[in-house]
Amino acid sequence: MLLTLVVLYLLVTIAIGLVAARRVKNTADFAIAGRNLPLMMIVTTTFATWFGSETVLGIPAKFIENGLKGVVEDPFGAGSCLILVGLFIAGKLYRMTLLTISDYYRERYGRTVEIVCSLIIMLSYLGWVSAQVTALGLVFNVLSGGTISVPVGMVIGVVSILAYTMFGGMWSVAITDFLQMIILVVGLSTIAVFAANLAGGADQVVALAVSKDLFKFWPEPSFHDIAFFIAAAITIMFGSIPQQDVFQRVMSANSHNAATRGPVIGGFCYILFAFVPMFIIISALIIMPEQTATLLKDDPQKILPILVLEKMPFVMQVLFFGALLSAIKSAASATLLAPSVTFVENIWRQFKPMVDDREQLKTMRITVLVFAALVLVYAIASQGTPIYELVSGAYQVTLVGAFIPLVFGLYWSRATTQGALVSIGLGILTWLAGLATPMGEVFPAQLAGVLAALVGMLAGSLLPQWLTDTRTPHQPVAGLD
Repeated sequence: MLLTLVVLYLLVTIAIGLVAARRVKNTADFAIAGRNLPLMMIVTTTFATWFGSETVLGIPAKFIENGLKGVVEDPFGAGSCLILVGLFIAGKLYRMTLLTISDYYRERYGRTVEIVCSLIIMLSYLGWVSAQVTALGLVFNVLSGGTISVPVGMVIGVVSILAYTMFGGMWSVAITDFLQMIILVVGLSTIAVFAANLAGGADQVVALAVSKDLFKFWPEPSFHDIAFFIAAAITIMFGSIPQQDVFQRVMSANSHNAATRGPVIGGFCYILFAFVPMFIIISALIIMPEQTATLLKDDPQKILPILVLEKMPFVMQVLFFGALLSAIKSAASATLLAPSVTFVENIWRQFKPMVDDREQLKTMRITVLVFAALVLVYAIASQGTPIYELVSGAYQVTLVGAFIPLVFGLYWSRATTQGALVSIGLGILTWLAGLATPMGEVFPAQLAGVLAALVGMLAGSLLPQWLTDTRTPHQPVAGLD
């Protein structure tokens, strides 16, 4: 019965997405909803950007093992990313007529940087979307009692998201996000209240968390711990700023105020509401202590689904899996769309100019289908990798490769194309060296990469200018020489 209702829910969201797809008339409608979304929808769709499988399943599992210091990357870093975008990035980009974030790199640095950054951004989405697909497979596997294997569940989930994203683009994503976030907030809030009652009251849950020192946030005062703490904090905080899914939400706004305020409100809401799944998983330690201890050793991501299935009434089960699917589908639909639009607009058009807008729209839809297939293959191949780690790894490449050129391009007038290219090359090479050698165990690879990218931008931009200045012949001053 529960599985039947979940399938019915999937069919309803597909129907809503397809109805929304009727609004799509051109590529601007498909990519950025024709810049028609009001503030409320910008808030819900930015909130939905991050509230995915890792928030409901990954963050609680990480929190119960390491406390707040273990989740500095997400939700704290992820929510802070949206706040920083709203405060410092959205206003500048909204004033420009751009379809993708990579269009900015072209306008500021030229074609080469545009293509390189587009490839970096597209690559980063493999891990993020795979995390959502992995969670969908897990949901169907748990609901069917193991009858549906995880890979088959992944296929079912991808098809359900693809059904409306491929046709409706950003319009379908935004409208389904709006409805799914309502279900998510209501569902998880209700379950948190019910879990607190089962655990003997919210005060008992909080007291247990305090006794286990789970609210400890700051690292130990050692160079190693502080360096890795900072690296974790900035991975999504800075690495997600040059991302197409975040950019699409900014550019979809119907006004400058909506574009700047929406991400800030969405970021704060995300950080606050991410504590709800963490609260529920601490409740599980009281409600089913022995089973939770076993799952912590086996697969902590299954604690919440099993708690709901075995200890809560049917209505709560419907609410939980409705909320979980809402979180996954909202995140996955947007992140399927973003790299597909980037590929067509910033790479494919370089080699095959479009005859008209209709042809470009068709190409974008085909690309969504192809990228979905690639993600499915990657997700199946990555089985066993924790959802939280899939998401974390996704943003390191954009942190070391695309963040510095974007920020310096917006705020430093002396940034040059040479500086951007040196920044990208030095950042990625340093990061890869950290991952491939023992150096990464001493100093975090992504932090080393972003510092190298900073040095590359400064040296690559200033050194040629300095050499030009020093080689300029002395000009005599009239009346003195």
